[in-house]
Amino acid sequence: MRRPVRAAEALSAAALLVACAACGSRLPESDFERRGTGPAPAGGAPVRVGIIASATSPVGGAAFTGPRDGAKAYFDRLNARGGIAGRRVEVLTCDDGGSGVGNNDCVRKLVEEQRVVALVATSSLDYAGAARVSRARVPDIGGQPIGSAYDTYPHLYGIYGSLAPRNGKPGWDGKLYGGTEVYRYFKREHGARTAAVVSYNQAASAAYARLVTRGLKAEGYKVVTEQVDFALPNFRAAAADLKEQGADLVFDAMDTHGNARLCEAMDDVGARVTAKVTNVQNWTSAVADDYEDAPRCRNALWATGSSRNHEDTGHPAVREFRAAMKGEALSQWQLEGWAAAMWFTDAARSCPAGSGGDVTRACVDRFMHREEPYSARGLLVPVTFERRREPPTTRRTCVSVVRWRDGKGWVTQGGDMNENCFDVPQLSYQP
Repeated sequence: MRRPVRAAEALSAAALLVACAACGSRLPESDFERRGTGPAPAGGAPVRVGIIASATSPVGGAAFTGPRDGAKAYFDRLNARGGIAGRRVEVLTCDDGGSGVGNNDCVRKLVEEQRVVALVATSSLDYAGAARVSRARVPDIGGQPIGSAYDTYPHLYGIYGSLAPRNGKPGWDGKLYGGTEVYRYFKREHGARTAAVVSYNQAASAAYARLVTRGLKAEGYKVVTEQVDFALPNFRAAAADLKEQGADLVFDAMDTHGNARLCEAMDDVGARVTAKVTNVQNWTSAVADDYEDAPRCRNALWATGSSRNHEDTGHPAVREFRAAMKGEALSQWQLEGWAAAMWFTDAARSCPAGSGGDVTRACVDRFMHREEPYSARGLLVPVTFERRREPPTTRRTCVSVVRWRDGKGWVTQGGDMNENCFDVPQLSYQP
């Protein structure tokens, strides 16, 4: 199944963006260091890769480090098994501090000074250096599409793929497109008809809420919109209204803290819903702690995405990921970082033996241009990159769906993600 553009995922960081809307710019405390993982195998010089993460962003340290940690775990395991053709992968990390200045600094250090072969599992609040990466023809593999960079520049390959021309302008004439598969799923599988969308009175939050509202209406939902003050939010009033309106579903454009407080208010007023739907960023094992004061709402939490549930221990690739994480608290972004590192490794192994085993930017980039979709051994809904001249009007889209259950964690819903598919319209939005 070829991978379409997904608006919900491309904007999944909107809730985090609103959390730092009132923060001023600042110079980052960059964390730039070489990460050795033991003695290099005897096969030659290490293969250098770079990972940029907004580890000390105004949003908080844990917000953007999942992809980095998953990728590093994969490379640690790879090196323990001999590396790539006997060459150790040397991981250079850089914390851009969540600022554009810091991001450009990280790009300069990794791409221009340290000459990494590729960037892997990028998770930057402000990917200001993206054009610089593209001009250097450095493949950026499996990054999180927090902004529009992965639908704008060549040589950048986001974790969810892209159909856009990627000619230096976002999407098609400045517009990106995404489908309504999540809303179709809840309508088809659970008979949902009324949905509430809760946002802050802040630009990024409100814009994302409008996108969700538009998608819900396209699928025939009655939509109830609730907006709370960013500085002094009255979640109880919003919860009471969505209860009175009989909402089956609740979507939001808020950070984790706001979500937890909304859930507490829903429990307080007795609002019962089929699903309180969140995104891949909140798909973590920390739910029990984050929502400890909202037991009823907590057990109505659902998440959707495009990667296999990190608690699906029946799948061999998931078991391998979990074993490498060594009992740490898990998140879906860690699993996607792991998949990004696997993607780079498969690309590096494609470099011809006739070149002396050298892993170059060019040969890695050629692998990424293949027409064959990539699934990371079944961890991802198959990902594709196409440069379509015209945007899609409809698309067959597959979705991974999970629900939180106390004592069980995230439980997969709706069957295998590669069979949980819908033919849905693609709606435009401004990045």
